[in-house]
Amino acid sequence: MAILRFILGDQLSRNLATLRDIDREHDVVLMAEVGSESTVVGFHKQKLAFIYSAMRHFADELRAEGIRVDYVSLTDPENTQNLEGELARALRRHAVESVAVTEPGAWRVKDMMSGWEERLGVAVDVREDDRFICSHARFAAWADGRKSFRMEYFYREMRRETGLLMESGGPIGGQWNFDAENRQSLPDDYRPPERLRFKPDETTRAVLDLVATRYDKNFGDLEPFAWAVTRDGALEALDHFIEHCLPDFGTYQDAMKSGEPFLNHGLISPYLNVGLLDPLEVCRAAERAYLEGDVPLNAAEGFIRQIIGWREYVRGIYWLKMPDYAGTNHLEAKRDLPWFYWSGKTRMNCLANAIGDTQRHAYAHHIQRLMVTGNFALLAGIEPRQIEAWYLAVYIDAFDWVELPNTHGMVMFADGGLLASKPYAASGAYINRMSDYCSGCVYSPATKDGEKACPITLLYWNFLMENRQKLQGNRRMLMPYRNLDRMDPAQRTSIQARANAFLDGLSATDDEPAEPQMQLDL
Repeated sequence: MAILRFILGDQLSRNLATLRDIDREHDVVLMAEVGSESTVVGFHKQKLAFIYSAMRHFADELRAEGIRVDYVSLTDPENTQNLEGELARALRRHAVESVAVTEPGAWRVKDMMSGWEERLGVAVDVREDDRFICSHARFAAWADGRKSFRMEYFYREMRRETGLLMESGGPIGGQWNFDAENRQSLPDDYRPPERLRFKPDETTRAVLDLVATRYDKNFGDLEPFAWAVTRDGALEALDHFIEHCLPDFGTYQDAMKSGEPFLNHGLISPYLNVGLLDPLEVCRAAERAYLEGDVPLNAAEGFIRQIIGWREYVRGIYWLKMPDYAGTNHLEAKRDLPWFYWSGKTRMNCLANAIGDTQRHAYAHHIQRLMVTGNFALLAGIEPRQIEAWYLAVYIDAFDWVELPNTHGMVMFADGGLLASKPYAASGAYINRMSDYCSGCVYSPATKDGEKACPITLLYWNFLMENRQKLQGNRRMLMPYRNLDRMDPAQRTSIQARANAFLDGLSATDDEPAEPQMQLDL
């Protein structure tokens, strides 16, 4: 009973449901680099190189185990460049009686898979992806009957079920969440740890050459490429993070600094999201570091919360609410994404830094994503699907199940509060407090009028005015609206006029001029 076992590019785990019961003597593993998946949104060059190289290394590791691997390269002249086409071709090449595949990370692909049996005339066993801590059924049971989903309550249940940082039935330290301790800006003399980076081997160099040729017009820099592409490399990166970065991760996880794209952040999300690391083993490593006295509790708890809290939570929402979830647009945002998201050419220094880091590394940390690029998109009223496509394209760790809910719900509040309890909207004062970006900017968050007035601050107040009807009933928005109401009416009118003039001057094409001047004769 030979089985064709189809492994996708983000399923590079030896413990994958598709591989767990493999018969080395009879079964065949199919892996395929297909152009249709690599061009969904025009991925960052480093993202493509990372996935293709990790796939090739994983295939080699399976072969070393004596497993037969049918690997279709991107440049194979017979490659149909789509998953179904490659599965159909493989079925003609191999005498198998059925197909086994683990569910994908995108609803679009799972919908396609649902028709494979009928279209290909073969039994297809689509297995649940149990590399996650919370199953679909478990999340649905938690969500049942709730009008809104709050991550904090879900997170507490995951803590209880995993036993992470628990003692005597309660949380170690007497509280579940130490987030209040994790919001400090960097001291002026703080020096982040040097990060472990990986030199490309022969396989990776071949992939880099392929991407440089085939995807030369895609967003982002291809080199220097310094990501791990094997499980051994990912484990080395995890160990380095735990030892050198996790101790200060909690305290400074919300901080931003020019020229320091990584700070103390994990840089392991790409490895988690393609299967090179397991989420529970990562959390156990952080817990062990705390129990052995190597890291403080606020660091271990804050890091573990990102994985068994946010990561599992957004995945649960994705599979519970798709496909309708992606079409919601609670704030009716319709503006086109400005071209500077692709070019990085903007006089707003915070955005130039965050987008520049993204161009160079296919990476920016979570506060850059939420409170800089995301905050601007929210305040400017960018159409959700456009900013979502950008996030999916440019970040090495972005896959649909994790990118869409984070961007749609937390960044854009497009789901009306299902995921997040309020819009994460902030003025330039927040960015000034948590970074050094404003000190090198032509705009000033302290200036309310004239051409030096910070566009983000103007857009913040304008956002509150434009969305008052939908937001003022939210109890977490009471203080912002009280502050807005204290403004002189003439000042509010001026802010709206200057904010709209600024937005009208932005362009979605590559001929975009510098941001328009905001000083008006009012």
